[in-house]
Amino acid sequence: MKKIPSWLRNYIQIIIGALMFAAGISLFLAPNSLAAGGISGVAIIIVNYIKLIPVGTWVIIFNVPIMIAGVWKLGFKILIPTIVTLAISTTAMNLFESYVNPITDDPFLAAISGGVLVATGIGLLFRGGATSGGTDIIVKLLRLKFPHISTGTTFLIADGAICLASGLVFGNIENALYAGISLFVQMFVLNMVLYGSDQARIVYIISEKDSVIAKRLLEEIDAGATYLYGCGAYTNKDKKVLMCTLRMRMLPQARDIVREEDTNAFMIVTKATGVFGEGFKSHTEEDL
Repeated sequence: MKKIPSWLRNYIQIIIGALMFAAGISLFLAPNSLAAGGISGVAIIIVNYIKLIPVGTWVIIFNVPIMIAGVWKLGFKILIPTIVTLAISTTAMNLFESYVNPITDDPFLAAISGGVLVATGIGLLFRGGATSGGTDIIVKLLRLKFPHISTGTTFLIADGAICLASGLVFGNIENALYAGISLFVQMFVLNMVLYGSDQARIVYIISEKDSVIAKRLLEEIDAGATYLYGCGAYTNKDKKVLMCTLRMRMLPQARDIVREEDTNAFMIVTKATGVFGEGFKSHTEEDL
């Protein structure tokens, strides 16, 4: 079976992501006046005062200067995918707004459902090498300066001000709270879409049966291991420390192996925020 070309896979993700983003805005957030951050949030605020111009059109207007800054710092490679995204998403927003009734008038359901759709859409866009413009580009620019902060957290920081502003502009603190809920949902879902499959744990094992444990880890769950050498501070004896990096789904089996071989083993599990190399993310893959 032929592998799907990477460019085609990217554009499939971009199209689906753009449609999901548009649906979240036009069918859930905008009808309930929930400006949960982003340029679309600014557009939702403005549309409440200038109703002649739809949300999608305002999104295009605001995106022009931001895209110029994005091309300047991120290069032209981001330009075409983002133009495609904006064309699809803004057209879909205007069509949804004109021909499809809002899904719900319950602001809580709208905040949750809209947040999930928007974040999943943005995540797919990022994976396809595009953005939805607006704060997506701003976030990418911020991550050049602060790469240690996750994308979802950066979105929370960038969009928080817009969310708070919506409460002041609409004069309705409940709307701002619901928008805040949607923003947190977006942060959580976006991190899952971008990083969920890459979640890993680093395991350190100190045991008298380290060689047996290492052999079983390799044979039973295909997990390689590395020996680190240390010295016990209390005993002043040399120690071998078994270190291995595991995907989350492999951790329960690894614990079972250690427990079965040595109930006195010392096992430490820590979170790995990024793992690159064989069996994990490629070194050539863009860090989202």
